[in-house]
Amino acid sequence: MAFPDRSQGESIMNEFIKNMTEKAKKNPKRVAFPEAMNVDILRTAEQVTAAGIGFPVLMGKPEAIESLAGEHQISTAGFDYFDYTEEENRLKLAEEYTAGHEDFSAKAVARKSKDPVRCALFLLKLHKVDCVAAGKEYSTGDVIFETMGIVGLQEGVESVSSLGIADIPGFDGPQGQMLGLADCAITAQPDAKDLAGIAISSADTVKNLLGWEPRVAMLSFSTCGSAEHESLEVVREAVKLVREYRPDVKVDGEFQLDSAIIPAVAAKKVKWESEVAGKANVLIFPNLHAGNIGVKLIQIFGHANAYGPVLQGFAQPVCDFSRSAPVDEMLGNVAMLVIRAAAQEEQHGRL
Repeated sequence: MAFPDRSQGESIMNEFIKNMTEKAKKNPKRVAFPEAMNVDILRTAEQVTAAGIGFPVLMGKPEAIESLAGEHQISTAGFDYFDYTEEENRLKLAEEYTAGHEDFSAKAVARKSKDPVRCALFLLKLHKVDCVAAGKEYSTGDVIFETMGIVGLQEGVESVSSLGIADIPGFDGPQGQMLGLADCAITAQPDAKDLAGIAISSADTVKNLLGWEPRVAMLSFSTCGSAEHESLEVVREAVKLVREYRPDVKVDGEFQLDSAIIPAVAAKKVKWESEVAGKANVLIFPNLHAGNIGVKLIQIFGHANAYGPVLQGFAQPVCDFSRSAPVDEMLGNVAMLVIRAAAQEEQHGRL
């Protein structure tokens, strides 16, 4: 994954995590942790409880989990458990699942639930937990694959993506020094539908997570037809699709980077009235090459701090930890996950 670079800005990183934690405390949620026999996961779950941002649900045998926690002086106060190793629990879960869903047979649910990540995702789909936090031992590919197969994608989204939050010294945009950047870690060569889904997911993520009014710029090497190439049609078609799928999202392009974020440049280059040009707060890269290079340029030369990435596009909230992530970083990831889960619950309540 492309984010974060912890070599600089540690105090700013901690301030961001603190802000996310304070926001998450307002509406704590049930968080399933499938990798419950990992010590760092147990420490993170302990911190989630201590910070008051969530209610950990550990997947596995309670006695084994508590024994491991005891060996490392980790408090399990406030933990709940789902023992997926017990056949009786899996059969009951399968019965409940198939009573409301037809995508898997009871036999398939019982069999798949022998895996803790899959079992946690079935609990998520049944709303017995509000979100799932995994990836310390499972690969990003595994987390995405299993979530795609059980939870699926949100409406209007064709592929999973990631969004990073960049804090860029000296930049002065609608959100001060901050910008949303996508996709920088998952989808290598998105087509128009993929790109539209990335834009929609990113708009929802920054609104739910940070409270921004999203203004989404679709980036390219051309502004408003200043160049012609077949690859530009993907970007242009993506803009049309976002407007078709989600007319509530402010999106525009194709824009070069300066046209997207610098008002004076937008005034010269953009040929139409735009709510986005020159004042974008979410930038959508045309492919993973551009996204990965762009992120590293602002980190190395612009001394930017980058938070995330947030895994997005699923029908329900799931996060993916970096395998090397320390506990404080994972706590920040869970805080962001809880905020998104609370926002989704609120939105569904209004429907």
